[in-house]
Amino acid sequence: MNSVLVFKTSITSNREIKQLKPVLNSLIAKNGYWNFDLEDCDNIFRVETKTISPHAISQVFKSLGFSCEELD
Repeated sequence: MNSVLVFKTSITSNREIKQLKPVLNSLIAKNGYWNFDLEDCDNIFRVETKTISPHAISQVFKSLGFSCEELD
């Protein structure tokens, strides 16, 4: 069963999403699905996955200079 993880991010544009896309696809695409909601005030990043930890996702964002905090 897949888990849905929701994060508050510092992503504000499609240009930034394009920058992250190759990394996110390599990390998540084989094991789930991801998307952004930039219309939300928290610039939400949602992930549906079985295998990726919230910590691993946050680390990827941080390594690329963005903030990413899991929401409860």
